[in-house]
Amino acid sequence: MGRRRNVLLITVDQWRGDCLSRLGHPLVRTPNLDAFGEDAVQFIAHYCNAVPCGPSRACIHTGMYLANHRSGTNGTPLDRRFTNWALEARRQGYAPALFGYTHTARDPREFPADHPFMRTDEGPLPGMDHVLPMGTDCSIWRDWLAEIGYADLPEDAQFTFLMRDDDPRWEAARQPRPLRFPAEHSDTRFMVDRLLAWLEEQGKGALPASSPGWMAHLSLIRPHPPWIAPEPYNTLYAVDDLPAPVRAASVAVEGAQHPWLAWHLSGRRNAAHAEPLRHGLLQASYYGLMNEVDDNLGRLFAFMQEQGSWEDTLIILTSDHGEQMGDHWLLGKTGYFDQSYHVPMFVRDPEARADATRGRLVEQFTEHVDILPTLLEWIGAPLPRQADGCSLLPWVRNVGSPAAWRDAVHWEYDFRDPISGEAERAFGLDMEQCHLAVRRGQRWKYVHFAGMAPLLFDLEADPFESTDLSREPAAAGPLSEQARQLLSWRMRCGDRSLNHMRITRSHGLVAAGGAAPTEPTEL
Repeated sequence: MGRRRNVLLITVDQWRGDCLSRLGHPLVRTPNLDAFGEDAVQFIAHYCNAVPCGPSRACIHTGMYLANHRSGTNGTPLDRRFTNWALEARRQGYAPALFGYTHTARDPREFPADHPFMRTDEGPLPGMDHVLPMGTDCSIWRDWLAEIGYADLPEDAQFTFLMRDDDPRWEAARQPRPLRFPAEHSDTRFMVDRLLAWLEEQGKGALPASSPGWMAHLSLIRPHPPWIAPEPYNTLYAVDDLPAPVRAASVAVEGAQHPWLAWHLSGRRNAAHAEPLRHGLLQASYYGLMNEVDDNLGRLFAFMQEQGSWEDTLIILTSDHGEQMGDHWLLGKTGYFDQSYHVPMFVRDPEARADATRGRLVEQFTEHVDILPTLLEWIGAPLPRQADGCSLLPWVRNVGSPAAWRDAVHWEYDFRDPISGEAERAFGLDMEQCHLAVRRGQRWKYVHFAGMAPLLFDLEADPFESTDLSREPAAAGPLSEQARQLLSWRMRCGDRSLNHMRITRSHGLVAAGGAAPTEPTEL
């Protein structure tokens, strides 16, 4: 048998695309990711296609835009008729292993109502072996902490993340409070350690001789909230040195840009950034958690190099979405601003034909829907008809640029609340109208609301998206052209989705166009 062809997909959670020292961030230092970028191709204009976590990850795993997979909110089930990279890899002989979570709400037609998958929106993606079931329900980490001697742990495992040193001297010193547990016992360290142990088993012969290689998805939780970093990461960044948020002079001025923004800013969630010290402590912890993740990824990469699997493994590393961190007075991932959608993206192909491009920075637009085609092409699997993206391997294997590459990226945001109906009442909209879609090019950024006025930004003159031009007579031409381009994009990807659904309906419930009819099973 020839060399193994291993695959490692790494997602970090809520990491902004600008927070990498290799790209010139004024403060954050990421030496291990910088070194990794020198051995990979780094896509610096990469954007997720949806927020929050569940919808974005559905785009990664299915290769489909939100309007096609329709898992638009956390907890919205992902239709079992859609395939994903894990199911396709199984057809090639792989057994994809999950360390962490894919934030997948499973189709209720798959399992009985009392099945554990039906009680969570953080179930594993179909096709994956859930080796380490670690998500916001961190019970497996909590149980390990209890085993090694920690007492007084909360009964609700999710509150383990919130345990910290509450000594008031931390805040008096203008430093974030640290996690109660030392760095060697943090959730990030715990998850990477479990992956290292699994990789060691694969290297010792746990992998069947018939397998083309191992395949793993490491889904780290950090730097997702709660922003509580263990020592010494909580003290790496001084509050007074942090870059100031990019925003209008006040919440009222910011909100005047659009009714949706004014409504969203009125919520209590964003108030954390109104008080400078509180904002600074959150931001310093956010950056500190990035350093902790960077250090642990450095451990992982060093282990793989020592083990010998480094030269046999495709590594794709990205984040599910970004973080506003006070920009535009917003917290979290939401709306239409770039900070929520621009994320890191690296592809390292171990093969010699990628040597000429190592260290390359690709400035052309790429999207999360490109990950599935990239991974499947590398393992020699056919591309499912449902896929909306394009493989990134041409950028990795060739010095030039692929012909006819996209000139814009697209993303969507579904702000309905099917339980409370709050947004629907606020704007007098139907549930289906609580939706926006964005076309973002080099110069123009167009935001289309299904039931409200659009927005248009000239990013060359206004890179911080502070001035809406949609009602300016001089911008009528660009506004019309961007709306036309968005409609053309939607028609193209919508036709692809309809064709895929016709295939699945004509063949029964199948995982991919052209596959043999199969009933979904628990894998």
